[in-house]
Amino acid sequence: MNVTITLAAEKFIKRMLRFGGGPASGFRLVVNPGGCTGLAAEFDVEPALREGDTVLEHNGMKLFLPPASRLLLEGVTIDFAETPLQSGLVFHDPKARGAACSSSAPSSTMVSLSSLLRPR
Repeated sequence: MNVTITLAAEKFIKRMLRFGGGPASGFRLVVNPGGCTGLAAEFDVEPALREGDTVLEHNGMKLFLPPASRLLLEGVTIDFAETPLQSGLVFHDPKARGAACSSSAPSSTMVSLSSLLRPR
């Protein structure tokens, strides 16, 4: 699989795994087509691989990826960005075009950390 994970994204994912799971846990990343930039995603730390998922191991961490996510992440760079207003994973997809938006440049999409919040 051809996906690039930046140091910033790796640091974030490893931190999530350290605080959210045990040694067999993985960072499950579900990516779907959507939004003006082409990708919408949800993520969570899970204790085990789900049926049909593939494990992408990178520098000691495990990403659990469903089949559709693997296809959509092909050639994508996963980054992490923090701004005064939000922070989260950013996907840079050189194949995507923002024609439906206001740009024809390769697109990026940010998935906010608020997607991790669970009702108590």
